[in-house]
Amino acid sequence: MNDTAKVLLEGGPNDLPERIVPMPPPQNDVKIELRNGYEHFRPTSRHADTAAGRLPVYEWWERTEMPG
Repeated sequence: MNDTAKVLLEGGPNDLPERIVPMPPPQNDVKIELRNGYEHFRPTSRHADTAAGRLPVYEWWERTEMPG
């Protein structure tokens, strides 16, 4: 059984590889590498019921491009 804390990602690109990901350290956003850039998600006060249980919701807020 995997007991790693997880979060649900909401918003952002439709082609994210995963919507349920490991929880980041406290005070950190989730940053997902995708198509030569990063998608950034911030914590919200909301929770959602998922197949993995009740999870905190992180909401998309920006994309940054990789140099080059």
